[in-house]
Amino acid sequence: MKAFLNVEQSATGRRWIGPSIEEDRLAEAMEQATGLPAPVCRTLARRGVEPHEADSFLAPTLRDLLPDPLTLLDMNKASERFITALERREKIAVFADYDVDGGTSAALLITWLKAMGHRATLYIPDRIDEGYGPNEPAMETLAKDHDLIICVDCGTLSHGPIAAAKGADVMVLDHHLGSETLPDCVAVVNPNRQDETGELAHLCAAGVVFMMLVDVNRRLRAKGITGPNLMSFLDLVALATVADVAPLIGVNRAFVRQGLAVMAQRDRIGLTALADVAGMDSAPTSYHLGFLLGPRVNAGGRIGAADLGARLLATDDPREAESLAKQLDQLNRERREIENEVRDLALLQAEERGFDSPLVWAAGEGWHPGVVGIVASRLKEATNRPSIVIGFDGDIGKGSGRSVTGIDLGASIQKLAMEGLLIKGGGHKMAAGLTVHRDKLDAAMERLAELMARQGADRLGPADLRLDGILMPGAATVELVEQIEKAGPFGASASAPRFVFPDVQIHFAKRVGANHLKATFGDGLGARIDAIAFGAFDGPIGPMIEAHNGARFHLAGRLEINIWQGRQSVQLRLEDAAPAGK
Repeated sequence: MKAFLNVEQSATGRRWIGPSIEEDRLAEAMEQATGLPAPVCRTLARRGVEPHEADSFLAPTLRDLLPDPLTLLDMNKASERFITALERREKIAVFADYDVDGGTSAALLITWLKAMGHRATLYIPDRIDEGYGPNEPAMETLAKDHDLIICVDCGTLSHGPIAAAKGADVMVLDHHLGSETLPDCVAVVNPNRQDETGELAHLCAAGVVFMMLVDVNRRLRAKGITGPNLMSFLDLVALATVADVAPLIGVNRAFVRQGLAVMAQRDRIGLTALADVAGMDSAPTSYHLGFLLGPRVNAGGRIGAADLGARLLATDDPREAESLAKQLDQLNRERREIENEVRDLALLQAEERGFDSPLVWAAGEGWHPGVVGIVASRLKEATNRPSIVIGFDGDIGKGSGRSVTGIDLGASIQKLAMEGLLIKGGGHKMAAGLTVHRDKLDAAMERLAELMARQGADRLGPADLRLDGILMPGAATVELVEQIEKAGPFGASASAPRFVFPDVQIHFAKRVGANHLKATFGDGLGARIDAIAFGAFDGPIGPMIEAHNGARFHLAGRLEINIWQGRQSVQLRLEDAAPAGK
């Protein structure tokens, strides 16, 4: 395929790829059939939407997209046991992972139970002292004082710890990849069990918890009992879905779309307090969930008290919400400082080892386990290769990995654990965690690189930049951006459309902050658009645009609405550039 606008190598070293002939034809047919603007039709065509599906796709509803919860194995057992605990006034403990998905999953259950006059115990393990998932001492202790332990966003591989919970029933609501055998407990509801169909594999744990609560409410209604309004819980499900990078397909689209609408009402005290300390001054979007709220909820589990995020999301006390939000905001600032230090060291080490390997990895003494996953993401983004980052404390290293599309990292990590090269490990296709002994580090990474190469990771080059077409500045209106947003939400497996403004002139460009670029451009016909490029001076885009000297460029990126002093305007989130005429 010919490079789009003949850009074989952009400022960031990427080849530009435009819409395929099939996508062009589908977009044209959709424009004729629906009357929607061409950029909206191009966005829908890229998502594979047919013209007759456009209306329903642009207005996803939970009623149309929510599967029957009972399609998930063990859901019947889980719902029945949960209702029994409620009816008998049993003591319930919620054991959750320390990330956003775990925290929101716990908050869903705690909030639901509280609305029914039932209080539950929250337990979230310390990332450093206890590691991921249930552990035997914690489960033994909880079992002594509780009748039912619900493991959320964890537990599928926890055979030993669950067996240690003697005297209590245990059930698991999870989404991490399962092994051939399941722990001996009341129920394991997990769309990624090996005996599942895989049709709901895109759900995060909070989505699984929500589906159980849907089934529970349905069962209670049959008994004449009214459960809490679950639509008001969708803000939590939306936050988890985006922050856990779950694919925004199927019911996940409805979760996020409707969850954002719920969040905009500012009824959940904890999320409102967090939005305020994060400086959110507009209606929430997927961007806010992934880059403003999610990292702050995560900060407690990464470098502070592991339960802060879940407590914030579940509280109904305004003072507690304000205090917890401020703590999480401060921890997030500290997390960024630690992350930057580890990132610089990891990038240097990985570069010396070689970015052309099927696996890019780095390991260091004392690297904080709370930031290794984020740094692994940075390595992946810089190299377009599966990446692992490990922090050692003595002879034991705890690491995290991130993968690229088409490379299943979680299954490979699990294979290494079964082969004895790792102390433990697991996850899903795009993200995984591991624990390794220092003596086996090199052998484990060599073996993992071999498994990555078998999947084609050694043949990956710089990621092509896929573009949805050309747009002129005069056509980029607030109304158009609002219509494009209806084709969202955008995120994992549903990237926001990128458009190119061709042959434009830079009217204004300057560095803002430490390394960001602010610019204004136009096509000479009167219309001008502002652009922002975060981190532009960490790469080639910032210096090139700042020193434009009257040259004209093709500018590529995503459209967004900027709100300043109550005024809305279109802004380009600049991602790439190329000199015009080349």
